[in-house]
Amino acid sequence: MVKNDLVIEHAHIGFRNFSGRGSQYNPEGSRNFAVFIDDKKFADDIAADGWNVKQTKPQKEDDEPSIFLPVAVKMDSSYAPPKVWMVTSRGKTLLTPTTIGILDSAEIENVDVILNPYNWTYNKKTGTKAYLKSMYVTIKEDAFADKYSDIPDAGTVPPKFDANDPDLPF
Repeated sequence: MVKNDLVIEHAHIGFRNFSGRGSQYNPEGSRNFAVFIDDKKFADDIAADGWNVKQTKPQKEDDEPSIFLPVAVKMDSSYAPPKVWMVTSRGKTLLTPTTIGILDSAEIENVDVILNPYNWTYNKKTGTKAYLKSMYVTIKEDAFADKYSDIPDAGTVPPKFDANDPDLPF
């Protein structure tokens, strides 16, 4: 049974589905991602603590599997929705359920993340699921970001427009 949050600085993330799009691997509305773990000892240590560490299947016979920790993102949680901050040279922006999907295709420079354990029991089986608690995502900016940084944003419509979203600028 895992009792403490897991703090990972400079995390490598993949399998990004912050928007919750449905696919053969993901039911519609399920937001998630994976934290890849390069340090085998760290992976073994957190697995021994009870975290649900997994491995990819190698694409080729000579390939080594990648080690990762699947993470659920519950933006609609009334208990304690995660705080996800997008960091650029202009500052940090708290992402909402409507805007978090931009991380699916963003070019990411750095990720610092805190994961919250959820210990479960079902049919005499037990496990620990990782839920996102807090994340700071530094975006890799292009060559013109500084040049145009003093010009205020005119406002953009999020990819999945919802006229009732209180975060819209109009």
